Amino acid sequence: MALPATSAAKPIRVLVVDDSAFMRRAVERILTAVPGITVIGTAENGIEAVRRSLELRPDVITMDVEMPQMDGVTAVGEIMQALPTPIVMVSTLTATGTDTAIRALEAGAVDCVGKPSGLSVDLANVGAQLQEAVTRASVAKLQRRRPGAVVPVHRPGLAANIPLSTGGRLPANNLLVIGSSTGGPPALTEVVPHIPGDIPAAVVIVQHMPPGFTNALARRLDSISPLHVVEAKEGDTLVNGQCYVAPGDFHLIVTKDKRLHLDQGPAIHGVRPSVDITLESVVTVYGRMASVAILTGMGRDGADGAAKLEAAGGKVIAQDEASCVVYGMPRVTMERTQSARQVPLTGVAAALVATLPLQRGTR
Repeated sequence: MALPATSAAKPIRVLVVDDSAFMRRAVERILTAVPGITVIGTAENGIEAVRRSLELRPDVITMDVEMPQMDGVTAVGEIMQALPTPIVMVSTLTATGTDTAIRALEAGAVDCVGKPSGLSVDLANVGAQLQEAVTRASVAKLQRRRPGAVVPVHRPGLAANIPLSTGGRLPANNLLVIGSSTGGPPALTEVVPHIPGDIPAAVVIVQHMPPGFTNALARRLDSISPLHVVEAKEGDTLVNGQCYVAPGDFHLIVTKDKRLHLDQGPAIHGVRPSVDITLESVVTVYGRMASVAILTGMGRDGADGAAKLEAAGGKVIAQDEASCVVYGMPRVTMERTQSARQVPLTGVAAALVATLPLQRGTR
């Protein structure tokens, strides 16, 4: 993934928020090891984070999730209403931590990384992810967010906690693919809940996220969507009305028998999962019976795959610049394709559904 160049003349100014003094120092050391990134201040809870963000006006904030007095999610909401600032959540990889990080992304944070344990190997691995996330966040375009909650939908006859299976549903002869990166989780919460649960297609989501977060993202999308949404597993069969999220650190490949294969081959464009890898397999299996929407994100992942899908007769949709947090992946997709349709985020779901055959019914 191509990252924006930092400059000593115009450094990325970062506010570090964590209730642990050790972790604040660790994050500061990780970030300041990169030329062009400087830490201008720290805060130990959400209340202080809101105050210091207004005082210092940082370019990026790294935000702990679980803190006393005011947690990270609440702090994100307050900051996004008062002074929209790119925020990277730094979360423990626990069920509670990742679920909370996803809610913070919905509130306006643009990215999330796992919290380093303090071990030297872990600090090095997570440190590189954190450095990249802060650099990506520095170019994010944000707008003031209004408070609000998405109301979970009711799916008659389909409980959200049942294991994913064909369950009598028809094998998917059509496929919708959604690719996204920076700013993707909140964009997905705007798109996926508006895709009907009775569509004659399966849906695959490839969101650039670290391991541990994609399962929480799938659970959250499942709770607010007519579709049944799960993190994809090896061998899952693609069936109508089901949505599969590519697991972090695995490429998601569609096989000839319309099943899903998880692959840990080399990262493409610096990312795994890669939208391009998924689309290359989709072109072979589904061809013109597939459509793709490329949402907000840095870099070019998905553009080559979208061009190949278009050449095979599939439809391509790209999120427009005005509604993107980072207009990278959609921009390159528009450049690489001939007939892609560019729509605002609020129109993506309808545009995807419009590419499907008119008949409905998943059984």
